[in-house]
Amino acid sequence: MHISIVTLFPELYKPFLETSLVEKAQITGVVSFSLENIFAYCSPKERIDAPSFGHGAGMVLKPEIIQKAVEKQEASYGAAYKIFFSPQGKKLDQKLLATIASELQARQHLMLLPARYEGMDSRVEEYYADVVVSIGDYVLMGGDLPTMVLIEGMLRLIPGVIGKQESVEHESFSGPFVDYPEFTAPVEWKGIRVPDVVRSGNHGQLASWRRTEAARKTVYHHFGWLRSHVKNKEDKKLVASLMPSHYVILMHSHVMVDQNREGNSSVTSLDIHDIARSACSFGIKKYYIITPLLDQQHNVKRLLEFWHTEVGLEYNPQRHEALALVQLVSTLEEAMQEIQKREQNEPLLIATSAQTYDLVEIISYSDQERVWLHKKPVAFVFGTARGLTGGLMNKCNYMLGPIEGFSSFNHLSVRSAVAIVLDRWLGLR
Repeated sequence: MHISIVTLFPELYKPFLETSLVEKAQITGVVSFSLENIFAYCSPKERIDAPSFGHGAGMVLKPEIIQKAVEKQEASYGAAYKIFFSPQGKKLDQKLLATIASELQARQHLMLLPARYEGMDSRVEEYYADVVVSIGDYVLMGGDLPTMVLIEGMLRLIPGVIGKQESVEHESFSGPFVDYPEFTAPVEWKGIRVPDVVRSGNHGQLASWRRTEAARKTVYHHFGWLRSHVKNKEDKKLVASLMPSHYVILMHSHVMVDQNREGNSSVTSLDIHDIARSACSFGIKKYYIITPLLDQQHNVKRLLEFWHTEVGLEYNPQRHEALALVQLVSTLEEAMQEIQKREQNEPLLIATSAQTYDLVEIISYSDQERVWLHKKPVAFVFGTARGLTGGLMNKCNYMLGPIEGFSSFNHLSVRSAVAIVLDRWLGLR
């Protein structure tokens, strides 16, 4: 297998290619490398780049220069799987590394073409690239460091490069969970002891502990990866047991009934049913309906009395299961007390709103780690009518920004908003 690197700075790669397992892979004959200097494909007084067309700064590598380099390498080593690098490319992850490793083994020739300056003429990527790779949402001075990252990550997946293939099969990002914690001597360091189970000699308990700790690290620090890769029921059940408890609170008090007046809103049967079903789908522990109005409480109690009985269970078991999550209370404080009693810890409140509100810290749907590291239960607070009052939002720890699409319309029903928020925060991908 051969890897061609077409670059403006071949000297950057020499120490890298002579280091550790990358060098060993060459010595053992698993893979070979060639470094091609792009400057070799133009005459001494010819520029390899030219100004970008249109109103823009920077120089762009000429397409005919890259063409000569590609044709020369393919004439020497055969048709290649060609990879270009750009911040606009496909995000590099373990799955993409595995795909690239498979292509190298199938074609026996991989060509890497890192750019510099403002990049290459876009027609080159369009014509040649099998894939354009990005290593993150940031910009470097060129594609050479991303190229080395790709080489090191991809070579680990080639048989014969790593001594123990088991190390590759069970490492981070090869499945839904990252790797478990590792320890060595001494048993105690800076007051921190190695867990007894690690030194117990009980292989069954150790395997269970490692799986749980790997899952815990993934839940709290790599939830974006986890929700895209967890598949079987056992893993889902383990993840659910490790996540902080989540609650939904639907406010029918402390809401804006028009643009300038706060008050109370009416409870609707549809909101009770649909939000309960969303809550059950995403593992919510309780769904609290807040209303201080006695007539509204009477209506809610009548509905729940049916669904909380054996009659409701026989009529529709799934609806019975969902509506078992619903609890009616008079105030937000009462709901918070209920949660604290259940969890032995006060909840973090996350407000939701169709409007922006600058006095509460705004978080995104990727901020699970930031919220969950408080090690507290999480309660999403939803408003009815025209949304939560400013005074209530001031009581919340965080706020999720408005749910918006590529239009100016922004008037979702609260039951739709709940479903979207829970899916974005807790749903599988």
